[in-house]
Amino acid sequence: MVAVQPARAQPANVQGTPAGTPPSAHSAVQTAPQPGAVADSGDAVLQLLQHKGLLPDASESALVRQVRDKASDMVLSAMQFLGVPYRRGGDSSAEGFDCSGFTRHVFERSIGLVLPRRADEQASLDALHAVRREELRPGDLVFFNTMRRAFSHVGIYVGEGKFIHAPRTGGQVRIEDMRQAYWTQRFNGARRAPMPQAGSEEAGAR
Repeated sequence: MVAVQPARAQPANVQGTPAGTPPSAHSAVQTAPQPGAVADSGDAVLQLLQHKGLLPDASESALVRQVRDKASDMVLSAMQFLGVPYRRGGDSSAEGFDCSGFTRHVFERSIGLVLPRRADEQASLDALHAVRREELRPGDLVFFNTMRRAFSHVGIYVGEGKFIHAPRTGGQVRIEDMRQAYWTQRFNGARRAPMPQAGSEEAGAR
């Protein structure tokens, strides 16, 4: 979750802020960009991650290769919001996102599936089915217990053991490693949406 804009009024709390999220957890992933590292790659995903300063050598990253080769439009859509500030109750890039507002926005925009507003409601949605951790694929929703209750935080799996989410007040939409002890201890499960077929008029289950 991202830095709250101080000049804006805060809407009522819709989705709780994950308590105790390590304030420096993003530092292992977000690093200073190296100009020109992917200038000749012609790869939009590499250029996006390089522009965001996500990886110092995006062209050699296993994560980037996996996203480029396997990820759905959903993951690429989610990455467009890297750096958007966290805002409690927020569900747009203009005002900021909280965790469930972020996943709701990305799912609706990319596959047309309108998720419930709260993280725990998203976890129990009939249109999604449970996925074991070892079966995760890019685009799956991943849930965590960050407020001493199940399914209180949600993000989107991007591959290579990492997920993208809006973390907490004062944070930004960012990619973090689920293998860090903080996230491993709080992982609750994952859910997968049915992906629309090419050329289908139905964007996804509702």
